[in-house]
Amino acid sequence: MPKQYELIAGQSMVMHTLAALQSVDRLEKIVVVVSPDDSHVWPENSVPRIQRVHCGGATRAESVFNGLDQLLAEGEKNSEGVQKDDWILVHDAARCLITSLEINRLIDACLDDEVGALLALPLPDTLKVAVNGRISETLPRQDKWLAQTPQMFRAGQLHAALASKAADNFEGVTDEASAMEMAGFAPKLVVGSPHNFKVTYPPDFALAEDLLRSRT
Repeated sequence: MPKQYELIAGQSMVMHTLAALQSVDRLEKIVVVVSPDDSHVWPENSVPRIQRVHCGGATRAESVFNGLDQLLAEGEKNSEGVQKDDWILVHDAARCLITSLEINRLIDACLDDEVGALLALPLPDTLKVAVNGRISETLPRQDKWLAQTPQMFRAGQLHAALASKAADNFEGVTDEASAMEMAGFAPKLVVGSPHNFKVTYPPDFALAEDLLRSRT
């Protein structure tokens, strides 16, 4: 099954992620973008402020663009819906170890900023370039960061940045910050947490479970 529905510490990864987002009262609504054919049943009614929309695409960029497209269209019809100047936080469901502390730190950093920001970590290790499995170059790690989520931008600006790359199938857009960079903006970097990693490989599930259980 899709990894976001795998069980970790007794419940699905996505439910851990939603619980963390729910703990932040400053978030007015949480929107979960899923693929049109996603039929997985999960207790969304037990998590208030949730809206699930079936407009996900083939890539992260397409899913975020489609989700914003739908939300902004709804906002044009309803003044209480998402407006272009509203702040949007985009988060990976697979980063289930995010905490309210990091989310609030990001929000605080963005509220008086003209562009927006993302959680990230300064690169702690030596960075190598490989050719055919062998080192060809060592890069300086100074001023290099590992991008995380959430990433927080104005809905209209992010939508426009993604729209400008839609005809090229979002070529080069690896996260929301990269789309904003291509549009000429310089997002702010906000220090995240080493625990806020994306659960990707089998060992990640065991580590995530240990960390989640240690919090109880």
